[in-house]
Amino acid sequence: MDTPLEDLSYVIRFGVTRILGEFTARGFGTLARGTEVIVRSDRGHEWGTILCTATDQTRTYLGANDVQGRVVRFPTPEDEVERDKSVSAEKAAFAGCLDLIRERNLQMQLVDVEQVIGGERMIFYYVSEQRVDFRDLVKCLAKMFHVRIEMRQIGIRDEAKLLADYGDCGQPVCCNTFLREMPPVSMKMAKLQKATLDPSKISGRCGRLKCCLRYEYDTYEEHRKELPPVGATVVTKQGTGRVVGLELLAQKLVISYEGQRQIMTDAKDVLTVVSTKSPKPAPPPRRDPPANEGGGREQPGKDQPGKDQPGKDRPRRDQKPREESREPRQGPRGRRDNGPGEQQPRPNSEGPAAGDDPTPQDN
Repeated sequence: MDTPLEDLSYVIRFGVTRILGEFTARGFGTLARGTEVIVRSDRGHEWGTILCTATDQTRTYLGANDVQGRVVRFPTPEDEVERDKSVSAEKAAFAGCLDLIRERNLQMQLVDVEQVIGGERMIFYYVSEQRVDFRDLVKCLAKMFHVRIEMRQIGIRDEAKLLADYGDCGQPVCCNTFLREMPPVSMKMAKLQKATLDPSKISGRCGRLKCCLRYEYDTYEEHRKELPPVGATVVTKQGTGRVVGLELLAQKLVISYEGQRQIMTDAKDVLTVVSTKSPKPAPPPRRDPPANEGGGREQPGKDQPGKDQPGKDRPRRDQKPREESREPRQGPRGRRDNGPGEQQPRPNSEGPAAGDDPTPQDN
């Protein structure tokens, strides 16, 4: 009696966007990596490739515990002919959709078209910076190809995932082979690894920072925590110096000693870390602004007389004020009041003076 074949689950990659999923295979036995199969997913029949056997570790990586589909059969010659027809239909659909987009002047960029096996569904991938009303476009496409139309908006990195082939390293791009999620990459990672900061050399096919800068960042960060930071004062066999550079992977320090000597020192030769902070430079000496600078009022100082401080040219309070000559003042009628000790002016001989009795005298 033949032993029934064991039902196993496999991680299978399918679709033009290289989707990963777990599929059950009943009655197929053990399948090797790279075997091509026809699977049934939520989108329809797909052409997939087996990667490995599904385990708890793969389920944790995929982030889902439920089974997404099942393996239907091995590909047949009819399936290969159907796949060739799908490629031709995708090219015609791409050209037709591009003409409709231009007629309606829609702000969207068509990237790729995918048709599932059997012509059950046709998926259009596009890039757009704003929201697009494509309801009329979908109606026209459904009337033209007589299939179910699905419009899916993707990002710039997903565009590279669909269209890119090889990277600067000579290998197929990571997003189109094994990379499932796009990790965040920052310029800090490039600086820590001492990579060139030229955007044309550290940018990938998508125009963003390369994903491979994220792979070794954790290792660099661990080595950085084990070494004294730049600017720290350390004591080695050569003497006391300051750290001016780090070689993280080699676990070495560039130390500047007295006399501006810079020596590459192994991290094991560091005896003591005196300080992890670089010494602050001494502030420049403060210079008082000159007196009455900028047209401001002079402030009282040591050599300048103030409000309550007598100066050299100002008389003291205990001294008597100098006697000043008093100017004669005019009276209410225009005459001048003479000061004490002054004689009255004589009257004019031609007529009576002002203030004299106007009555004539008897001869």
